[in-house]
Amino acid sequence: MRRTALVLSVTVTAALVTTGVLTHNALAAADTAAAPPPGVAPAVFSAMQRDLHLTPAQARDRLTLDSRAATTQQVLRKTLGAGYGGTWVTADGRSVEVGVTDLAQQKAVRNLGATPVLVSRSEAQLNDVVARLDRHAAAAPGSVKGWYADLRANTVVVLGSGASGFLAAAAVDPAAVRVEATDEDPKPYIDVVGGNAYYIGSGTRCSIGFSVNGGFVSAGHCGTTGARTTQPSGTFRGSSFPGNDYSWVQVDAGNTPRGLVNNYSGGTVAVAGSTEAAVGASVCRSGSTTGWRCGTIQQKNASVTYSQGTVTGLVRSNACAEPGDSGGSWLSGTQAQGVTSGGSGNCTSGGTMYYQPVNEILQAYGLTLVTSGGGPGPTATATTTPPQDGTWAPNTVYATGATVTYGGRSYRCLQGHTSQVGWEPPNVPALWS
Repeated sequence: MRRTALVLSVTVTAALVTTGVLTHNALAAADTAAAPPPGVAPAVFSAMQRDLHLTPAQARDRLTLDSRAATTQQVLRKTLGAGYGGTWVTADGRSVEVGVTDLAQQKAVRNLGATPVLVSRSEAQLNDVVARLDRHAAAAPGSVKGWYADLRANTVVVLGSGASGFLAAAAVDPAAVRVEATDEDPKPYIDVVGGNAYYIGSGTRCSIGFSVNGGFVSAGHCGTTGARTTQPSGTFRGSSFPGNDYSWVQVDAGNTPRGLVNNYSGGTVAVAGSTEAAVGASVCRSGSTTGWRCGTIQQKNASVTYSQGTVTGLVRSNACAEPGDSGGSWLSGTQAQGVTSGGSGNCTSGGTMYYQPVNEILQAYGLTLVTSGGGPGPTATATTTPPQDGTWAPNTVYATGATVTYGGRSYRCLQGHTSQVGWEPPNVPALWS
């Protein structure tokens, strides 16, 4: 009996130890799955889960897919040329599709792990239709609230009614346009501060978008060129609204621009660069009225008619915002995307919002984005220093002309990109020769 008891005791103890190890491993795995990927702020990661209705694992997968879509867009926009029909993440957030106008281009798309979709019009042709409408914006009746290029539908959408005269004045191909009824009534968000507050003139408040060398960028409707700001103190050195909705403020000595965005949860989000995200990618917005809110990029190259006039070249999203969020920061992962312009709806009933792309602002004024290192940085995330004559590795930024070895062979980079698993040189002839 004593020996039986001993055996039982050892067995129970071993079971408890084994159970403890398994429980510890399971908890560790759960903690890892719930944690944001490296470089992604917890506030952004949790807001994505809340607003896109994702589990932590799904949010991690979505960030990976969005990054791949951005790189695919960067590569194919240049390599496919006039036949390129745009890149987008599918509505279910599970794959990347690329429009092509020529069946011969399908192989290049598949080589990058994306699905080719045969379309009638290239991205450039859709943008040309938008540009024609932009040039004739004054002819748009008040019932027309805006227009945009819809890559997925391969058409240009005009929001509103009574648009026939407007389309005729712009001399656009009617077959390339779809007119849709809308209940949108977009207005610039300027009433209350969004992001970190700054004040214009006699006390009007707006919000900082992103830090740049010497100051920060924001919405154009926040202030006119030459106007003074306080907290931080500075001067509007450039402002464009309507037409565009962007501005930049040169801050006075003693104010230090940082590559950070207020997350309104007691911390900040680091800005790593400004790589443009693809249509369908997740995007998050910071504003003092509603905090962090996330959604997806619905369309690009959108034009919106406010009471002050038409603003062109905006990005359309379903990430909600409210008055006071104007001028705030939009990010996809750690990449700066733009500053809040305006929109319709709210964060209770939902709505449609628009932001001014940040890269256009940087280019217009010759500015450099300040990244999380505290000083001027690149407009793309540099994960690792591009090796020359080294061995190919994933998650590495390769510049055009870089040479690597893989599988005993030497390859030369044809197009700058960030490498990913599955994009080994033999698999992507669009990137490596």
